[in-house]
Amino acid sequence: MAREKQNSNDLPGELAKKISEALVRERIVPRFVDSYVIENGRQALQVHAALYRDLLALLQREALIALAVRALEINRDGAESGGRGKPRPMTRREANEFRRKFLSALTKQQGWTAGEALDFQRDLQLYEELLARAGAARRIRKPFEAANHPFVDRCAFVLDSSFMEKARLAASRALTSLEGLAVTLTGQGRSSRVH
Repeated sequence: MAREKQNSNDLPGELAKKISEALVRERIVPRFVDSYVIENGRQALQVHAALYRDLLALLQREALIALAVRALEINRDGAESGGRGKPRPMTRREANEFRRKFLSALTKQQGWTAGEALDFQRDLQLYEELLARAGAARRIRKPFEAANHPFVDRCAFVLDSSFMEKARLAASRALTSLEGLAVTLTGQGRSSRVH
């Protein structure tokens, strides 16, 4: 019984580790930037190696925020019950505890200072508030339609503010990949959860 409780308590840490590793392994951000450069003839974004690395680092951070927001949302809204019933949403207390442990593990995983961790938490909360204001109605987007999401707007501005609409469409495609990755990672984490 103690081992089952420990596995349940380690879920936030496991999820933080999976998210960090998957974001690097899947190369969503570098592929997003490279495909944007090729599709729109914006090779100037890659000319200076140091600026290109900084761009990737900023966009990687935004991707980590978007991925964390979606993963926390999925975990909060309900854990699968192994096919034996409906998903059960977490109580507010459980969700807050899960979030606290997740952010603590992510801070350790990323090697952030206290200031960097607080900045990340502030941006995460900003994303959550903006998404809550936008409404809970999520619908399937058309391929030519940009998502109404803070990741899309922030990435488009950082990536290429002079071609904002094209950058928003590219960021929207990257967001779709990130959300799919969040679903996959949280599904893997839940399968190890004991009910």
